[in-house]
Amino acid sequence: MEWFAAPEYWWGRLVFQRLVAAVYLLAFLAAARQFRALLGEHGMLPVPRFLARTDWRQAPSLFRWHYSDRAFAALARTGALLAAALLAGAGELVPLWAAMLGWGLLWLLYLSIVNVGQTWYAFGWESLLLESGLLAGFLGNGEVAPAVPLLWLLRWLLFRVEFGAGLIKLRGDRCWRELTCLRYHHETQPMPGPLSWFFHHLPAPLHKVEAAANHLVQLVVPIGLFLPQPVAGGCAALIVLTQLWLVLSGNFAWLNWLTIALACSVLPLGGGSPAAGPSWYLGLVAAFTLLVLVLSYRPARNLFSHHQVMNRSFDRLHLVNAYGAFGSVNRLRLEVVVQGTADRRVTARSAWQEYGFHGKPGELHRMPRQFAPYHLRLDWLMWFAGISPAYARPWFRPFVHRLLAGDRDTLRLLRHNPFPDAPPEHVRALLYRYRFTDWRTLRTTGAWWERTLVREYLPPVRLSDFRPVVRGDPR
Repeated sequence: MEWFAAPEYWWGRLVFQRLVAAVYLLAFLAAARQFRALLGEHGMLPVPRFLARTDWRQAPSLFRWHYSDRAFAALARTGALLAAALLAGAGELVPLWAAMLGWGLLWLLYLSIVNVGQTWYAFGWESLLLESGLLAGFLGNGEVAPAVPLLWLLRWLLFRVEFGAGLIKLRGDRCWRELTCLRYHHETQPMPGPLSWFFHHLPAPLHKVEAAANHLVQLVVPIGLFLPQPVAGGCAALIVLTQLWLVLSGNFAWLNWLTIALACSVLPLGGGSPAAGPSWYLGLVAAFTLLVLVLSYRPARNLFSHHQVMNRSFDRLHLVNAYGAFGSVNRLRLEVVVQGTADRRVTARSAWQEYGFHGKPGELHRMPRQFAPYHLRLDWLMWFAGISPAYARPWFRPFVHRLLAGDRDTLRLLRHNPFPDAPPEHVRALLYRYRFTDWRTLRTTGAWWERTLVREYLPPVRLSDFRPVVRGDPR
């Protein structure tokens, strides 16, 4: 069974597993910190209400047996501790079966969150973490050399991530074909980072070079992953460089870091055990490989379909998925600004104060911050709210309701609460167009953004405008 083992990828396997463990750790910590306001029993989209209207086949989860906020917190903390242990190298200190069991438990715990996470967890990087995490588990630990079938499955996953993103762009917005999308993207992306302002102000010819390089790396380079070394490793290195460029230019949660982790698994760095592993391990790897190949039919067909969809899970276990990003690019940045007033009666003279968010643009003089790979779920969804009020309808009014009630869990998701002593009497939302300032304005005023009022997004509402919530009622 020497053909089954690839000891030259031992270090690549180790780097891949440690990066995936680090992402799992961040994902569970974010879940523990944010879930009560987003998904808790009295959150904006409560899990008990979701469980009541769905069944096992629609959303398999450990919470089907029991849900409470304490149970969710315990699950998230358990996942964080287990991920931290694997990140620290615990998987190398235990038998092969125990290491695989640890990775499998991580996958099950996070799957249980994702499948009840609703809109808050409807991102492609959730499926990517689950799919990558399962592959990391089957790679085992240092007792065995990386299995050749799994290395090919990792390349197949990396190919789908990159090639899928490239095709969705080529088939989508015409600005990708005209190489002009990056004239807008750095300014209008969901959550700009500290360098996004500078990327936006690059000369127009460089934006075209960026777009052309993106097409090259996402449409041509992935094919090279299936060629012999050193071509495959060179292609993986190009993907790593491109992903680091994306890390510098914006906040995309852990999408870029997982892609980097997958690319590292393609690099032949040598070292480690040459053993192929015991027969039970070889059998498990063979069976899992066959399962992935069968489940790959629909994602592969999707890649070459004129009706390609991105970030789609074709099974409820997120085993083999379709990926893609930014098939269309917004030309304008529309931001929802949430304000409150202590006035009992709203008049033209009412003093409105803004709530501040950690990541989404708001205060004009505040430089965009770097948060990725940590994921600010509310901030990301606020970007979608500006694009489509219908998309935000299920959770935006509950969000406003909780501001009016002074809900502590919701306020913890915000950077600034202008009403620390008592909740506001009224809350409203305005829709603004945001633009990056130019060099002269930044130097003279220190403002990173300028904005223009578009319209009222939500008229002033007060607590009595909402139906009273009966505590413990999942409806």
